[in-house]
Amino acid sequence: MMLYPPVAELVKKVGSRYQLVNLVARRARALSLSSEDGAPSDRKPVSEAIDEVYTGRLTIVKKSPEEKKEARDAKPAEQPEEQSQDA
Repeated sequence: MMLYPPVAELVKKVGSRYQLVNLVARRARALSLSSEDGAPSDRKPVSEAIDEVYTGRLTIVKKSPEEKKEARDAKPAEQPEEQSQDA
C-alpha cells in the first residue's frame, strides 16, 4: 500500500516527525472545530491538514530567541493551587 503524500516528503518540509504530528494534529483540530460552525467537509480534517503541509500552505514559523522571550514574558506563569492536607 502506497501512502500519498509520502511521509518522508512531509518530514522534509517540516523538519521532524514529532513536529509533523503536532502540526497536523493542531491544524486538524482547528479544521474540525471550524467545520462544526459551518457546512461539513467531504474530506477528513487530518487529510486536509496533511494536504496543506504537502502543498506548502501550512508551515512552521520558527521564532527567534528574542521572540520566544517576549512571548514567555507576555504570559505570566500560572501558579498551582496549594492543597492543604489535614492529618
